[in-house]
Amino acid sequence: MEEKKGELLFGKVISLPLVEEIKHSYLDYAMSVIVGRALPDVRDGLKPVQRRILYAMMELGLRSGSSYKKSARVVGETMGKYHPHGDSAIYETMVRMAQDFSMRYPLVNGQGNFGSIDGDPAAAMRYTEAKLYEMGELMLADIEEDTVEWGPNFDESLKEPLYLPSLVPNLLVNGSSGIAVGMATNIPPHNLSEVIDALEYMIDSEGNWEFGEIYARLPGPDFPTGGIILGRDGIIDAYRTGRGKVILRGKTVVEDGKRGKTSVVITEIPFMVNKTSLIETIASCVQEKHIDGVADIRDESDRDGLRIVLELQRDGDAELVLRQLYRRTQLQTTFGVINLALVNNHPVELPVTDMLSHFLEHRRDVVRRRTQFRLDKALARAHIVEGLVKALDMIDRVIAIIRGAQTVQEARDGLVSHLGFTETQAQAILDMRLQRLTGLEREKLESELAALFADIERYRTILGNRSALDGVIREELSELKRKFGGPRRTEIMDNYEEVSMEDLIPENDIVVILSKDGYLRRKALEEYSTQARGGKGKKGSGLQDEDEIALVAVTNTHKDIYLFTSSGRALAIRGHMIPESRTGKGKLIGKLVPLDAGEQVVSMYGRSLEGKSFIFFATKKGISKRLPLSEIARLNRAGKRVLTLDEGDEIAQVRLTTGKDELLFMTANGQGLRVTEEEFRPMGRTARGVKGIRLDEGDYVISCEVVTSERLALVISERGVAKRTSFEEFTVHHRGGRGVKAMNLGRKTGPLVGSWAVAEEDEIMVITSRGRMIRVAVAEIPRLSRTAMGTITVRLDEGDSVADVSVVCGDECVEESRP
Repeated sequence: MEEKKGELLFGKVISLPLVEEIKHSYLDYAMSVIVGRALPDVRDGLKPVQRRILYAMMELGLRSGSSYKKSARVVGETMGKYHPHGDSAIYETMVRMAQDFSMRYPLVNGQGNFGSIDGDPAAAMRYTEAKLYEMGELMLADIEEDTVEWGPNFDESLKEPLYLPSLVPNLLVNGSSGIAVGMATNIPPHNLSEVIDALEYMIDSEGNWEFGEIYARLPGPDFPTGGIILGRDGIIDAYRTGRGKVILRGKTVVEDGKRGKTSVVITEIPFMVNKTSLIETIASCVQEKHIDGVADIRDESDRDGLRIVLELQRDGDAELVLRQLYRRTQLQTTFGVINLALVNNHPVELPVTDMLSHFLEHRRDVVRRRTQFRLDKALARAHIVEGLVKALDMIDRVIAIIRGAQTVQEARDGLVSHLGFTETQAQAILDMRLQRLTGLEREKLESELAALFADIERYRTILGNRSALDGVIREELSELKRKFGGPRRTEIMDNYEEVSMEDLIPENDIVVILSKDGYLRRKALEEYSTQARGGKGKKGSGLQDEDEIALVAVTNTHKDIYLFTSSGRALAIRGHMIPESRTGKGKLIGKLVPLDAGEQVVSMYGRSLEGKSFIFFATKKGISKRLPLSEIARLNRAGKRVLTLDEGDEIAQVRLTTGKDELLFMTANGQGLRVTEEEFRPMGRTARGVKGIRLDEGDYVISCEVVTSERLALVISERGVAKRTSFEEFTVHHRGGRGVKAMNLGRKTGPLVGSWAVAEEDEIMVITSRGRMIRVAVAEIPRLSRTAMGTITVRLDEGDSVADVSVVCGDECVEESRP
């Protein structure tokens, strides 16, 4: 009843659910795009528009040996007969088929401006000319011999091929890319010789092929612009499954120029990378300091090849520049392989073995149909020639019948009924010229007949024998390889190093500064020149008066800074992750590492852990602990607890030890205690520790130094007074003692800031609470007895004081900083 009511109200309008209608309509549209526009056919590797352009060019007679014709003529022919879409889309497709940097083996021979690798567009179609390359011609070879299926064009006025015979394995050698609806294809190009080697192996193996043997012959894509493929895993994934990621890198060389300057020269760039865009990206990265050490960029490319020159500064590091180029520019790209093609008009992701197999089956079908066409033609011709030879044997009777006939039909019927010729033979006899009656012509007919019988026998052998059929295919592929094959352009590199973010950072020695307000930053160590004892230094911190220096450590951008907090935790952060700043405050340390409420970093350590077995902690209240280094393995910014502290206590010093060292505790009031490390048994991360030194009222531990015979103990006070004393002046005692006097302190000196083991060739970096920094050679500091006062090393302004000291060893090793 409802349906009838709808018919009355709406006439011919059919009521349908909206969701169902959209579903079916969109599906029809999607399949139209997939089959008719975006995806290549597995047989000829062409999309419809490419196939139609090539066929239209053949119809126009634009073969490889002919003259060029205007591109507009080709586009008009294609659009008017076979492809009723925009002329610009057709022309762009034809242009790409002519570009030697887009196609591994171009199919169209263009004359004029067909664009460049710089991204320059082709000239208008009215200015350029084109014809087929021989490779493009081979895509159409034998098309007139009933080798392919045909279908109606868009208005059903003409027939067009649904695929091409394609002697060339085009899908693999030229690849394809396209975006359909809900799917995409991205097939890389390959080397023709290698593809044919793989096809020949599959033919010879008669179906018993092995993947490893195919891969040995077809090792990977071969891009028209060359470059280097990094690793084989992505290739193998793509070959096995139809999907994979291939990392592609441009080729570079490092050249030594005049006056000691070095240049990085780019000679090949990755496939589908725009050269102009690449140069612009490089220039932008150089300007923004993402690429270090580049003084000039020049494009010296010409008709002989691509050449982009990056001239480096005198101190430029070519290896670093290359790593930064690979990471930050298109000089290294990823080609995502998606081997999606149409198989029987259905999109299928294909492993490389299936792509090769489908092409072989396509060629078998083409050669079989071509052979059947030629057999039928040869049989028909042989039938006629047999009739002509027979007619010559009875020429007098033939002539008599023809002369006695009143009409052509009567003559034809007479030859058929009286002499036993077929209709076809009779017509051929009637069409025969009198010159064929000569003896020489008779010999020609007999030779032609013998040749025809030989061809017929060969054709029947091919059609009846699979091995003979494959032999024809193999022979044609071998000839194709001989004619067009060549060496690879793209190199495959088995072993390569991943470019990590750290690889992009110059490896420089740095000074890491932590202010008392909790700001962390770094500066280059080279900014601080060595000065004589007593100098006032240079303004280095850029800190406000109220934001005084807390800690300093010297390390490397590629090494960790180890942070020890007031709550007994240890954390690590890479040097390059700390913000670089010459005059600014830096970044709050709580934004770089996770700190709990009220937790502060009390010590920084920048020395390598190699060669050491334990980490030794000394707290301000004299508690000490020896922790195996294995307990802080794989330390990161999240951190680990390494010491359980008493309330009100905090870490004073952290040292690395071998397990058999001696240690010298030093207090702010100038007491020193020398003990052996073995007096402290190793403990776990959560242990409290044991008493290391007994303290007087108001005194606290400022340092705990490893004793070495080659070094002296350097102490410095708040007022900049320093001296060096031999460790031998401190006798060994048991842990828990008060120690002996290490320096004569008074109003001119103030309390001690710290103590360090230093060598004669070392230097120290002294930082004052107001941000002054001075680098002093240790040899400038006098060697005195442990009861002496020392001499002024840093002259301080009124109200200023020594905040911290970091020791820079003569061999560029680093001593940690402490509060």
